[in-house]
Amino acid sequence: MADILDELQWRGLVAQHTDLEELRKALNSGPLTFYCGFDPTAPSLHHGHLVAVKLMRHLQMAGHHPLVLVGGATGLVGDPRAKGERILNERETVAQWTECLREQLTSLLDFSGDNPARTVNNYDWTEKLSAIDLLRDLGKYFRLGTMLSKDIVARRLQSEEGISYTEFSYQILQANDYLELFRRYGCTLEVGGNDQWGNLVGGMDLIRKVTGESVHVLTNPLIMKSDGTKFGKSEGGAIWLNPEMLSPYKFYQFWLNTADEDVVHMLKVFTFRTREEIEELEKAVAERAYAREAQRVLASDVTSWVHGSEVCERVEKASQVLFGKADPHEVDEKTLCDAVAELPAASVKAGDSLADALVSLGFEQGRNAARRTISGGGVSINNEKCTDPERIIDAADFLAGGLIIVRKGKKNLAVLHKM
Repeated sequence: MADILDELQWRGLVAQHTDLEELRKALNSGPLTFYCGFDPTAPSLHHGHLVAVKLMRHLQMAGHHPLVLVGGATGLVGDPRAKGERILNERETVAQWTECLREQLTSLLDFSGDNPARTVNNYDWTEKLSAIDLLRDLGKYFRLGTMLSKDIVARRLQSEEGISYTEFSYQILQANDYLELFRRYGCTLEVGGNDQWGNLVGGMDLIRKVTGESVHVLTNPLIMKSDGTKFGKSEGGAIWLNPEMLSPYKFYQFWLNTADEDVVHMLKVFTFRTREEIEELEKAVAERAYAREAQRVLASDVTSWVHGSEVCERVEKASQVLFGKADPHEVDEKTLCDAVAELPAASVKAGDSLADALVSLGFEQGRNAARRTISGGGVSINNEKCTDPERIIDAADFLAGGLIIVRKGKKNLAVLHKM
């Protein structure tokens, strides 16, 4: 088996780490238990969380034991942000979001087999921690100078809003999580995003001070595009994994729209494709970028991982419909509605003329021009060409959800909604 650290580094999944050779030795000397924490700051994970989950899955596939920590306690406090104090959510809300994240993470890792993942909730031990216990048993191991020097804390202290004691204390709670998992499960590796480096090291230091034992820390990088900007934000906000917050169709399109310059790196980070497969796709990008083979593999693999293969097949079919390469009657109503949601639209009823519909959509300036375009074969309804200038909208034209997909030429696409 290839060295797991070499694999993670090749994929661009390693940022900072403690003694790398000691960690390599630990990983190669037998299964170890590791953990990664996820705070419920929203009712869903987003695509950025997939980087840490992917790192966890690679470690799990190499035989190591994952602990998935959902922060029911730390989510009530909130780690310091670069700008501004977090709004503290209601306890009931945090509890609900904790369960949402737990369910999502359960579908992304393997909870069966010889080294199944298991979920833990830091509320289970933190709720029993009194103020006296916090100060006597934990606080004595933390030096104020070290806590103040943490990058995010230092920046907040220099800002106008400063930082509350609540957020300042977050690092103690996260450090205690590592200590608890070390004691309960023999956990000797914590992984997480690079922005959590200070907190991760805090947990490692706490274990050393309390027990005298050495443990490990490894972070994954923030994923950047080739132009130096953050890979991640859509115009509408975060790329959520919850299908109610972002439709699987839009999720698929996000990955499909990855730039040629970025797609090979994203294949390494977000898929399980082998080196050989990725090298072939890299060659495809160089030789026939127009085919977008690498992007389609990326979109398919990530969407299947997050939403399941059946959902992925449906959104791929919907995508083909919009390119005129599939029958829209074969797509379910919800997926079809998601696919056409951002197209130009107009309302029609059975008995209306297609020419008038083209004018309503803004495809033509007037009825005569629309009739000429139809006669010339430049218009299709639901991917079937129309040549009759007197064509009337028929009840049978409406697809699931009361939709009709209209195409003028190769690039002009719109949707008609049933009145």
